[in-house]
Amino acid sequence: MENTKHSPLHLIFIGTNQEFIEELQTHSDKFIINQFDNGLKANTFINSNDQFDAIICEAYIQGMNAMEYAKLLRGNVKFIKTPIILIAFEKDNDLMKKAFPNKGTIDDLYIAPLKIEKIHSRIISLIKYYNELSDKKVVKTKKYEYKIPFVKRTFDIVVSATILLLISPILLLVALAIRLESKGAVVYKSKRVGTGYKIFDFLKFRSMYTGADAKLAELKHLNQYANNKTEKDKKEEQDEIDNNCPDCAKLPEGEFCSPLLYIKGQKICESYYFKLKKEKGESAFIKISNDPRITKVGNFIRNTSIDELPQLINVLKGDMSIVGNRPLPMYEAELLTSDDWSLRFMGPAGITGLWQVELRGKKGVMSEEERKMLDNQYAKDYSFWGDIKLILRTIPALLQKDNV
Repeated sequence: MENTKHSPLHLIFIGTNQEFIEELQTHSDKFIINQFDNGLKANTFINSNDQFDAIICEAYIQGMNAMEYAKLLRGNVKFIKTPIILIAFEKDNDLMKKAFPNKGTIDDLYIAPLKIEKIHSRIISLIKYYNELSDKKVVKTKKYEYKIPFVKRTFDIVVSATILLLISPILLLVALAIRLESKGAVVYKSKRVGTGYKIFDFLKFRSMYTGADAKLAELKHLNQYANNKTEKDKKEEQDEIDNNCPDCAKLPEGEFCSPLLYIKGQKICESYYFKLKKEKGESAFIKISNDPRITKVGNFIRNTSIDELPQLINVLKGDMSIVGNRPLPMYEAELLTSDDWSLRFMGPAGITGLWQVELRGKKGVMSEEERKMLDNQYAKDYSFWGDIKLILRTIPALLQKDNV
């Protein structure tokens, strides 16, 4: 988007440092700001809006690695000429080493404290530079990208199209049963995060009563992945962030054991933040056994996995594959901030996969760590014949009666 020095810049800011956000907002003559606390939320807006001039991102954000997020943006032709600037609020030599070899991915890295006027003038100069630069001279940054192999993609198209054709009468009957039992759309759409953090509309037959999403908070105590919490735990969650990391306390003043995050306007090192989350029983995944929000028809189609059949349309469109890591709901993906999780997003997204088969084999009982290990294992080791074996293992698992 072109801009002149007489109009404010439309800025995407990704981060949670409230002090810096407020400082940007006070300069309304220079910036119009759309602020997001993590990259996944920003991604939805960015991919559907072209009316912004630049992206400023905190170097350490919840949801994904900021440097890798910049690579994903640069890999999109829409953002090759968009100024991208990282902001760090503490000096970090490791970050400096990673940032400057990545010229072409990010345009600049600033260490706080910094002047808003300096950022404004820098963005203006970058916009002018990119406007004058021919497309041939723009360095296209390599990004983490998963491209479905030809054999796998051909298999997906043939299988999904054939199955959809053969089961079309069943799909019509299921749609009618859902509609007769309860009001609402027959097919449920939800935003999911798949390969390379791609967000798409994930399709399932509706198996819950209308308004089920709004009741989720009331049922979190039934989450299979969560630990039981006492009233004291719940009260502590409402208190201020505890940033007294014992490992940081052993280091010289101004040094930290891991990168800093800004949560609820307060500083806390990343490793201690995740340690506290684990101790409090917070879970990235949500799965409720015998969920009371499920209809009678929904219970049947879930136990038989008929509710998953509309995902064959997702496969046909190329959003996902027959076999792969399960694409995650936004609220789950936003909590997977650890680098240990980045690998699972680099493999294919799919209807069925390694952890789903193992989960059913264990009657629906599986820890987060086990699921993480299986997701990463599939992303590293998947193969066409391995996919065939998983499909064959999926068939008997579908006959299992437990609602998992």
